[in-house]
Amino acid sequence: MSHVESYRNNDAYAAFLEDWDPSFFAKYVDHLAENQAGGRILDVGCGVGQVVKALRDRKLEAQGVDVSEPNIHKANDLVGHCELYDGSRLPFSDGQFDAAGAFNVLEHVDEPEQFLEELVRVVRPGGRLVVSSPNFLRVLGFRDYHPRMRGLMNKYRNARRQWQIRSTIKHAPQRVRFERMNPIVKDPFTPDDDAIVVTNPLEMRFFLEQAGCEMISVSCTDRYVSRIVEWGLNLPILKSLWFNSFLVATRSPLPKGSSPL
Repeated sequence: MSHVESYRNNDAYAAFLEDWDPSFFAKYVDHLAENQAGGRILDVGCGVGQVVKALRDRKLEAQGVDVSEPNIHKANDLVGHCELYDGSRLPFSDGQFDAAGAFNVLEHVDEPEQFLEELVRVVRPGGRLVVSSPNFLRVLGFRDYHPRMRGLMNKYRNARRQWQIRSTIKHAPQRVRFERMNPIVKDPFTPDDDAIVVTNPLEMRFFLEQAGCEMISVSCTDRYVSRIVEWGLNLPILKSLWFNSFLVATRSPLPKGSSPL
């Protein structure tokens, strides 16, 4: 059974998402909405619809997709404009949206490389992409909620893995792939633990650029913090070592005479 199927009828997942505090996804919403007056926006992995609602409250033409039937039922009760999809190919034509994003989704998908390609495909040239996931290769920090992040030995292993990724990107880019890991299934259900992809900012950036994007920003802070804290955590030498992977990009304009993906 694919990992997607574990979410298909997961009522506990929908109940968990209902308790999200708006501050948790405020930065994601703001970056999706930036300069999008009158634009079409897609939230992939829309959960129970809070992001779609926040965007539509700003008079934006937002819609969402998710693999979970309970999520979609709750999302359409909350805001509408959300639909079920198979977790593989997005049910939209090329370049249909002005912006698209995925918030804490990439670490749960069966084919993360393909997922990012699909996200880029449905955004028009010049459009915006926002992708946020945990940095499972964090080397510094605290509040390490996942076993992959905890302890000095794991942090040492993560530092070595980051060095390996940088080397592979430079010398053998065709071999770059996200590392997979076994999900940790608990009762009660906790989505952060059952991640199957070792998401990190280095490989997320690589695959977005491979799909034809130009980076606007890469940061380790997926929520709003004070400016001085934001600056300190995201110094170039440090930002891949901390908490999260929050990437904002734009799909490169197409050269004259070329065709979309």
